[in-house]
Amino acid sequence: MFAKKFHPAMRPVAAARKQIGKRTAFNLLGPLSNPAGVKNQLVGVFSIEFLDRLPLIMKRRGIENIMTVRSDDGMDEFSTSSVNRVCVLRGDKVLMNAIDPEVVGLHKSSLKDIQIQTKQDAIKSFVSVLDNTANQAMIETTALNAAGGLIVSNIAKNFEEGVEIALDTIKGGKAIRLLENFVKDTGDFSKLKEITNG
Repeated sequence: MFAKKFHPAMRPVAAARKQIGKRTAFNLLGPLSNPAGVKNQLVGVFSIEFLDRLPLIMKRRGIENIMTVRSDDGMDEFSTSSVNRVCVLRGDKVLMNAIDPEVVGLHKSSLKDIQIQTKQDAIKSFVSVLDNTANQAMIETTALNAAGGLIVSNIAKNFEEGVEIALDTIKGGKAIRLLENFVKDTGDFSKLKEITNG
């Protein structure tokens, strides 16, 4: 969810963050001050030093299952172009791990395969992943990130299973149907059709 719109505490600091123009403590405060009261959370971190520190802080706020991630290529999310550093906190157990996309059944990609330039490109890429027409790197990067969420939510036991569930959901058409139903219920379906029909 877009923090400026849904998070009352984050709205007033948006202009200051934009002016600073680089990562600050606010990149960590967002997940820590999430008003939704979620019990399971996957969080990307902008620095490896926060990989194991953030879960311990979040645990004090009552979050039960926490996974933090930082990819070796510099992304604060899972990447299929490099190894990913992961910290998982469940109960009182902290597990550090390295996730190689090729080991969990995905293809090695390049960052340029998923880069976009404009807001419109971002919207089209999002929809094309869900309707299974995006390039392999975009679909598999999404599946790897979804796998992390599925593990934290106790739906998948490991990354291999999570990736399989995510890819089946995309390739079987369930992902795009869910988006279509959501847009029908909450927005302007004709705008989505414009994107999907080119």
